[in-house]
Amino acid sequence: MSTPTQTYLPSKTLPTDYPLIDNDPHFKRVLRYARGSDYVHGGVAAAAGPGLLLTMEKFAPSYVGKGGFASAMRATGAISLVGGFLYFYQRSILRFYGMSENAREVQMDMREMVDKVKVGEPLYGVSQLSPSMQGVAARQSRYSALFTGVLPWFNFVNHNQHGVDTLKYYQQAERELEAEGKSKSS
Repeated sequence: MSTPTQTYLPSKTLPTDYPLIDNDPHFKRVLRYARGSDYVHGGVAAAAGPGLLLTMEKFAPSYVGKGGFASAMRATGAISLVGGFLYFYQRSILRFYGMSENAREVQMDMREMVDKVKVGEPLYGVSQLSPSMQGVAARQSRYSALFTGVLPWFNFVNHNQHGVDTLKYYQQAERELEAEGKSKSS
């Protein structure tokens, strides 16, 4: 008879100046928690490539001929869009890791998770993968944004291995439910 193998390996927590929210946030969650400044920085980064190419063409023309400059602008625009998105994503996900100021995201995380606890939903969503495969996915994408400059890697898998103690969400939900019960009875 085979014995089940352990699918959860506790993750290493990096020392940071701000609290860790999630060391492997889902792709959609990173996008939802993005700030307006992330969009601005990503947009500026995306516009910088074509803008710089156009500026260089004005000051030092390439004389590449009909259609040559247009295809260079299209290629530069496509590369810049990808780069702008990666910069936007990086700024947002670093707050999950606690590597930049994240007070707003900590509050949003607590509110989202407490609401899920109150309605009885799984904290990090439902997964179609086996626990073993969830563990593989978690180990492959944990802290992956720190390597985005070399290999962009995103977490598209729902799993429960996020490097934080989820007890705080249940305790906060309990306190809120008690407070709601007291306010209804008085």
